[in-house]
Amino acid sequence: MHEKSIELLNKAVADELAAVHQYMYFHFHCDDQGYDLLAGLFRQTAIQEMMHIEVLAERILFLKGDVAMKVAVPVKAIRDVKKMVQHAAKMEEESAREYNLWANECSSNADSASKKIFENLVTDEERHYDQFDTELENMKKFGESYLALQSIERSKTISGAGRPGGAA
Repeated sequence: MHEKSIELLNKAVADELAAVHQYMYFHFHCDDQGYDLLAGLFRQTAIQEMMHIEVLAERILFLKGDVAMKVAVPVKAIRDVKKMVQHAAKMEEESAREYNLWANECSSNADSASKKIFENLVTDEERHYDQFDTELENMKKFGESYLALQSIERSKTISGAGRPGGAA
């Protein structure tokens, strides 16, 4: 009865799994380069995407479907930080657009609960997009110094500078 909803929910699971993998990849590389703010943003977004997967999976199982744990696309090996954030913003924008369409499709198939899930996901994806867009604006506004400041903060923390009793 709800085959189409199960199909769309599983597509969303695949998209969210891909996002988790991509954002953790970005997290690892930003962390390695000393960009703590961006590393944290990617990590936190990945965790939120994992929570999306859980909601989607619960709905699929409620509809008596099976959760297809297939990743939609492989991780893109992007190491340039600005390109990472641009790619993340694009991913979130595309997800919001798709989830809007899928919410409408669930509605037309008399599945208002799945529609609501997709509508809630749209809100989250738009918030993620806004966070990445803000980071891109900061990079544009402050230039290279924006990333350099994050790296310098990491160095100060590691060396003990700026802490009471630490080196100045």
